[in-house]
Amino acid sequence: MISILNPEKLQSLDKGDNSFLKSDFFKNSGIDFRKDVQPWLGNEVTLAVTSLDFDRDPDNGKSPGYLLAMATKSPEKSREFVQLFFSKRVLAGADLSVEEFAGIKVISDASKGKGTLAGAVVGDKYVLFANDPKVLREAINNAQAPDLSLTSSKKYQDISQISAKSYGAAFLNLPIVAEWLGLKLPIQNFDEQLVTLAPVSKGLLAQTVALPTQELKAPLELLSKPVNALKYIPANVGIAVGSKNLSTLPESNLALFWQQLRSALEIKLNNINDIVQQDFKVEKRWGIDLPKDIFDWVQGEYAIGLISSPQQSPEWVFVTEKAPSTQEGIAKLDAIATKNGLSVTEFNLLDQHIVAWTQLKAANSSKNGTKPSFSIEAKAYGVHTTLDNYEIFTSSLETMYEVLSIKDNTLLENRNFKNCIAALAETNAGYVYIDWAASQGILERQLPVLKLLKVVAKPFFNNLHSLTITNYGDDANSLKGDIFFQLEE
Repeated sequence: MISILNPEKLQSLDKGDNSFLKSDFFKNSGIDFRKDVQPWLGNEVTLAVTSLDFDRDPDNGKSPGYLLAMATKSPEKSREFVQLFFSKRVLAGADLSVEEFAGIKVISDASKGKGTLAGAVVGDKYVLFANDPKVLREAINNAQAPDLSLTSSKKYQDISQISAKSYGAAFLNLPIVAEWLGLKLPIQNFDEQLVTLAPVSKGLLAQTVALPTQELKAPLELLSKPVNALKYIPANVGIAVGSKNLSTLPESNLALFWQQLRSALEIKLNNINDIVQQDFKVEKRWGIDLPKDIFDWVQGEYAIGLISSPQQSPEWVFVTEKAPSTQEGIAKLDAIATKNGLSVTEFNLLDQHIVAWTQLKAANSSKNGTKPSFSIEAKAYGVHTTLDNYEIFTSSLETMYEVLSIKDNTLLENRNFKNCIAALAETNAGYVYIDWAASQGILERQLPVLKLLKVVAKPFFNNLHSLTITNYGDDANSLKGDIFFQLEE
């Protein structure tokens, strides 16, 4: 169910005529949305998939039930609209049928080649449309028998208060949504989810709460401010992650939710280390198992930054706060590099001691049969150094130079980033920050579904500047999070 509580304000975000009501529902009806609907449309529009097979007839396949409910602020005009709507369908060749159900007049038709459509005006409050009279009768019955409606569900009541100033909400019965979309759900850690959308300064805030199928694990450690590790991430980063204790992430409640999502969408990424491995081919270059050889010993603050580059693979920065296990972990990485034929080379860059994993080769610079003249060339496959109480790894010497010379031009000091996190809960488990323009190439290679979403929601993505995601306050009964969408001004 998707319920829009202030349609006029939400439509103001859409610069064209691409909303569902304008371009889809009334597209072939001869109805002018602004002239015929907007004068009576109230402060609520709700769309719902009420069932996966409304007629329960296995012989004709599954026929999902669809319901559209629109609040009216002018009952007289809305009744005139329903009459006009069905009159135009009759002129187009539909067979009209009128019946009374529970004291309400239900009008339906069977348009040739277009299926059935039913409509009704319920009292002085709502105009209903459905793709079959059965769906409409069931909706009327639910309203008149409150115990049958969604609002009577205790689970829905428990999670429906997360945002009092929302534009609207989406309530998802996750297993049914997956089946409706033709997706398999081999992993089912959560069964219901509510997402609300609220206006905030310079963007929109989506708040979400997911209900688990069983008691959740211990939550991630909550922080009262962004981790200082982010001060080593350049401000031009495409994607950044900042939090604490990376070793606990794979077994967290957030990881449980991601497992279910990726299993349904058939995304091949397990977690953040798969983004690194697939996009940068780290295992092939270094012979490193990221979860085992790096993430397991990261127990303090950490930050990961992916920076777009002209080449297909982006550059990356990985920062970890030093801990008793850090030195042993670094020594292990140096040993793995040596085992895989790389040289561990030490030198200074900007007066900073640097360690690089390099591959050496001889280069002959002689020309046309002259006496050979050789030089040794080194290609770095990873660079690391210690700054203050942090160990910093980068994918190249050029990226390390950028980190060492950024001064105040860091993500942590970036005004855009500060504006984004200001919109989120102050106490949280860290941030995932995505600069939309700088990260599209990275994300689309890993999540092909984004290409489809960009087409479906083109006006929104055209205005999107960045999105920032956080997780907070999860307990044994729910997983909560926020997403701030920063929009272009």
